[in-house]
Amino acid sequence: MAGKEIDFDKELWTAADLLRGNVAANEYRDVILGLVFLKYLSDAFFVRQEEIKSLCADKTSDLYTDDPEEISFELKERDNYTSANIFWVHENARWSYLLENATQPDIGKKVNDAMKLIEEENKDLKGLLPKKYLAYGLDQHNLGQIITLLTNITAGHDKDFLGRIYEYYMSKFAERGGSKGGEFFTPSSVVKLLVEMLEPYKGRIFDPACGSGGMFVQSLKFIEAHQGKKSELAVYGQENIEDYVKLCKMNLAIRGLSGEILMGNSYHNDQFKSLKADFVIANPPFNDSQWGAARVPDDDPRFKYGIVADGNANYLWVQHFITHLSNNGLAGFVMANGSMSVSGKEGEIREKIIRDDLIDCMVALPERLFYTTGIPACLWFVSKNKSNRAGKTLFIDARKIYYKVDRAHNSLSTEQIEQIASVYHAFKAGEDIEDVKGFYKVVDTKTIEENRFVLTPGRYVGVEEVVEDDEPFVEKMERLTLELHDQFQRSNELEAIIRANLEELGYGV
Repeated sequence: MAGKEIDFDKELWTAADLLRGNVAANEYRDVILGLVFLKYLSDAFFVRQEEIKSLCADKTSDLYTDDPEEISFELKERDNYTSANIFWVHENARWSYLLENATQPDIGKKVNDAMKLIEEENKDLKGLLPKKYLAYGLDQHNLGQIITLLTNITAGHDKDFLGRIYEYYMSKFAERGGSKGGEFFTPSSVVKLLVEMLEPYKGRIFDPACGSGGMFVQSLKFIEAHQGKKSELAVYGQENIEDYVKLCKMNLAIRGLSGEILMGNSYHNDQFKSLKADFVIANPPFNDSQWGAARVPDDDPRFKYGIVADGNANYLWVQHFITHLSNNGLAGFVMANGSMSVSGKEGEIREKIIRDDLIDCMVALPERLFYTTGIPACLWFVSKNKSNRAGKTLFIDARKIYYKVDRAHNSLSTEQIEQIASVYHAFKAGEDIEDVKGFYKVVDTKTIEENRFVLTPGRYVGVEEVVEDDEPFVEKMERLTLELHDQFQRSNELEAIIRANLEELGYGV
């Protein structure tokens, strides 16, 4: 989406930098995100408190009472919160208590204690929350300032605003996290494109490389945007790094979304062997080498199309996703561009997958969408049921569809995402879509075979038509020469101003 995701982004990041000091990036990431999560829990608890007060005043409610003592009892009754899927927050863990003590020298201890209290009161959060607010010589004054800042910025906003702040911080930490930053966070525009193309209205969603859970959160946003029901979405995720498992669970909780998130290495310890998902959405590690092929048995049921060598795990992931699809399932996932054309054993596996008519759509992505890698990427879409488009594959070349965020990063706007997704929607609906040269083309399996089973969109969509320039050469040269003259004149004026300013400062040139 073009423009800022949230307001106050500069203030938020400046505050985080102030707090950082000498703390490692992954550690102060947890410190900041832990505070945002605590603010979310406390805000949700307060909102529920107000709802309970309203119910006590409502004569049609089971909680109706005009007795102040009974009202006080109902406000302290845990079931009134947990029955509404609200975590119980002890009074010494509430944000108002921390705000009152934000200027105290022991504020770090109070935050640690708040985290412990929340875990003690809510078994689902056991071991999940950071308790690092006295570690690393964390500046207690700056910690108090962060608490005050989060209070001021979130005042008057709904709970989704805190979710956006949480997402903002994760994107910034990913951007600053070096080569490891992208392991837990996929840029939101890429996730939005995947989800918009897949349209996961309801069903089981699986991400076996789930990182911080961005695929799940965006799926929830999609459902809400289309007036669907959150309860009709079942989430399953696997992640190999404990810190990322915690991030994912917190990210889901801050959105009010529950799911089964398990820790384990998808290469060697598939935690969901029997799962057949309606949707698989993932961004697995690119070109992962030395992943331990020797530890995978030859009879692994995932390797229907061939054993993957140790040098690159891309086609382990592709087969893993296919294995976990239901009979009508649809998968969308990110891959390095090399996966579309690599030869050898991977090429043989790709040929078998194509012959089984599983490849539904391929999308070539623009450069520089990812924070931590310059490797060109693409999207694969695999379908177990292509009944209305059997024997056909849609190729989309979206490399020129983007907007520039800064020198190093590009992104996709809402309109650009819709531009790409709408083509796939029409294809899925079985419509006869007319090819657009340089953008998209529907290709049959025989044509792909003739191209040695290469899946690179550029090979099929061709080069877009160049708009004819009908301006006469003489007129164009006169116009450009006049513009250049104006630029030279302006350059001379600026040079004169700069020289005069330097002269006044005693640095004449």
